[in-house]
Amino acid sequence: MRYEGTVYRPPSEASSLIIQLTIGCARNTCTFCAMYKDKNFRVRDLNEVVEDLKMARNYYQRIKVKRIFLADGDALIVKTPDLLYILQKCKEYFPEVERISVYGAPKDIIHKTPEELKQLKQAGLDMVYMGLESGDDQVLKEVKKGVTAAEMIEAGQKVRAAGMVLSMTIISGLGGRKLMKEHALNSAKVITAIKPEYVGFLTLLIEPGTPMYEQYQAGELDLLSPEEALDETKLFIENVDAEGTVFRANHASNYVPLAGTLNGEKQKILAQIQRSKEMSSYRPENFRGL
Repeated sequence: MRYEGTVYRPPSEASSLIIQLTIGCARNTCTFCAMYKDKNFRVRDLNEVVEDLKMARNYYQRIKVKRIFLADGDALIVKTPDLLYILQKCKEYFPEVERISVYGAPKDIIHKTPEELKQLKQAGLDMVYMGLESGDDQVLKEVKKGVTAAEMIEAGQKVRAAGMVLSMTIISGLGGRKLMKEHALNSAKVITAIKPEYVGFLTLLIEPGTPMYEQYQAGELDLLSPEEALDETKLFIENVDAEGTVFRANHASNYVPLAGTLNGEKQKILAQIQRSKEMSSYRPENFRGL
């Protein structure tokens, strides 16, 4: 396999075969994100991608490859016929594969028709990871996500309607103290409208080299304390209505590991939050990471 630059993947794809279908991120404007800054976006030549699949098959001759993740950040920007071709090749070289997944930018999903998304699902695209980051339009505007909450809902509902598994992420603290309440409540509204299979909370980390880091250095950001981050999460949990959605806040960036399934385990999650606040039991800053 051949890789260009740093390769990123969701934590749950740790054991997956990663194949770069695209290089970089087509938009790459988010002020908090340090990913793909060393790359100029492009869709790879399909023949090169197929060669990588062949090399991977030769390398894993005696190993069953159960999962494939098509990187980088914008695989769904690829034209549907080309995506169908690559999915077919994934199945051809790895008939044992049980799941093929991608990152899905909301605008890329919206630009696909419902019929196209269903075709991709039938061809083997099983799971999409979509970064919500926030359900509040002001927060989304300030971090230059380039999409509105309404567009997030449209994209998420289209993925769900196509029968694909949808995993969404929210960044706790992204709105700072100023927009903490709006960030929590409006994120809960978006998740309620979509009801994805999974929703994961990360906690904001300011990374050097990003526009947000420059804002932080200039004293323009009012970051949440660990207690406030938990208060924000509590507000989200209290107001979200997404029966069956698996909730996780066990990323290395989180101050406290939380887990449960909505809506039935809301009280369990809230009890975890309360217990951590009472004990002031938080992951130290120098142990947090992405």
